[in-house]
Amino acid sequence: MDQLAGTWWLFLIRGICAIIFGILALIWPGITLLTLVIFFGAYAIVSGVFSLFSALRHGAQGRAWMILSGILGIAAGIIAFAWPGITTIALLYVIAFWAIFAGISEIIAGIKLRNEIENEWMLIVGGVLSVIFGLLLVIWPRSGALALTWLIGIFAIIYGVTTVVLAFRVKNLVR
Repeated sequence: MDQLAGTWWLFLIRGICAIIFGILALIWPGITLLTLVIFFGAYAIVSGVFSLFSALRHGAQGRAWMILSGILGIAAGIIAFAWPGITTIALLYVIAFWAIFAGISEIIAGIKLRNEIENEWMLIVGGVLSVIFGLLLVIWPRSGALALTWLIGIFAIIYGVTTVVLAFRVKNLVR
């Protein structure tokens, strides 16, 4: 428990990054695809690194799923940076499948953490939001870059808020 509570700040930083990313996406909805690729790539890598670091800092039951989530985030970010000229549809599918798989990983990790922490439902809610977001992108792939920007912005803010709340819940585990 103490090890898990000791990593609360990783969840906090991850959540704050998601909120900042979401706000930037909403402030500049007409940004170019290249800028969207850069924002997404940076966010996915940061999120993946913090997920990996968090998983490696403690031996929680859901550790393997958090490692998988981190690897998927880093891979999605690298793909975004390696091919910045990809089409809107290709980017959309990279983001959609990353969101679906990361969400499933977080849902499974939340379920496995039920015996170790209270309020694990926040991790599960974040995972469910991620899966819903990814599925919406797969269902309506031609929604366009502007709609994609708004969806990503709203998703990132909601996800970030749930992750920040989780951070403070995990921090209070020691008490």
